[in-house]
Amino acid sequence: MQISRGVVLKAGAVLWCMGLSLAAVAQSAVQNYPAKAVRLVVPFPAGGATDIFARTLSQKLGEKLGNSIVVENRPGAGGTIGADLVAKAAPDGYTLLLATSSTHSIGPALNSKMPYSVQRDFTPIVHVGDAPSIMLVPNSTPAKTAQEWIAYARKNPGKLNYASSGNGTIVQLTAELFKAQAGLFLVHIPYKGTALAIPDLVSGKVDVMFDSLPTGLPHVRDGRLRALGVTTLQKSPLAPDLPPLADLLPGFASNTWFGLYGPSGLPSEVLAKLNAAVNQSLADADVKDRLQRLGIEPVGGSSEQFAKMVAHDSAKWKKIIVERKISAE
Repeated sequence: MQISRGVVLKAGAVLWCMGLSLAAVAQSAVQNYPAKAVRLVVPFPAGGATDIFARTLSQKLGEKLGNSIVVENRPGAGGTIGADLVAKAAPDGYTLLLATSSTHSIGPALNSKMPYSVQRDFTPIVHVGDAPSIMLVPNSTPAKTAQEWIAYARKNPGKLNYASSGNGTIVQLTAELFKAQAGLFLVHIPYKGTALAIPDLVSGKVDVMFDSLPTGLPHVRDGRLRALGVTTLQKSPLAPDLPPLADLLPGFASNTWFGLYGPSGLPSEVLAKLNAAVNQSLADADVKDRLQRLGIEPVGGSSEQFAKMVAHDSAKWKKIIVERKISAE
């Protein structure tokens, strides 16, 4: 059976037109984004800091985008389950992830068998916020400043200890970074959460802990503990009376960061819309106030700045994890 050249040309023309039609539909979908509700996956349980942050941001972000943002909690495996769900979602902008340093900086350095690659499987959208930590010591400690505490620890190598919320957590890594830069020998005592370590810190059984600012500062205000510094490079507006530890240890910084990601291949137009909407939301006075009460500093910026920050943060923690032989076990 022979097929004429005219039939072949006609078939080719039909396919070409269909291609143009599909491309036009796809372009229209991007331009009209979002045409339906956007799912924001939180890879941690409801009620936690990341969840509260997501719900604080989602209402204003939905207003800026012109459609609702539905927060969906997918906890498990230190945030890996929720993050992997987004990594494998369609790159259309309707499934997003509120990631943290746990899912995208620390986790990949601790676990070589992660089901996703931060660089390959995600599109960075924007750095949303930072939650710094503070250095907490018992009121009974003889040191009144971080400088005095470092001198005290150097005179007592191996006799002092620090608490953490568990192996491989940012609380432990912050303490190990502090040890490395200050040249200290401190013994690690892991707990199942910083809240469980507080009584031992108050009683003096534990000598120091680097707790997140929102959970640690109330104990200082109540007079139960003493804060010697904050883990930001400069003074934090969330704790303006605390000196940055970087004043003593140049470059010392530790933040739990929060950031918005989409799957790899997110259209540039959708990326730009999301980035602009988040930046506008973070500039809102009500959002700023609510985040401050959560102990989170809004950040914002470009997607390129966000990707650069995560790369730097990942390299810093990987170095500490490898050098100090830290594991999540």
